[in-house]
Amino acid sequence: MDALDALVHDALITTAIIALPVLVAASLVGAVVAVAQAATQVQEQTLTLLPKAMTVGLMVALFGKTAMHLLAALFDHALTAIVPLTAPW
Repeated sequence: MDALDALVHDALITTAIIALPVLVAASLVGAVVAVAQAATQVQEQTLTLLPKAMTVGLMVALFGKTAMHLLAALFDHALTAIVPLTAPW
């Protein structure tokens, strides 16, 4: 069970490292757009989607290689954990 706990822990940490910067950037852009919409009283729904989509795309373009390296390391760790997970108790 220690191998499973370690694998789940590593998976959660990797997920947080990959997802949190993208989510924070999209949230900040959304907040800035919301403030701009409130100040100008322009309530167009499409104005909020485009900046967020561009931000997420930019973040993926900038940090995609790092994310893939992290996922590859997690995959290697998962492969090495197969034997301890399937060993008889």
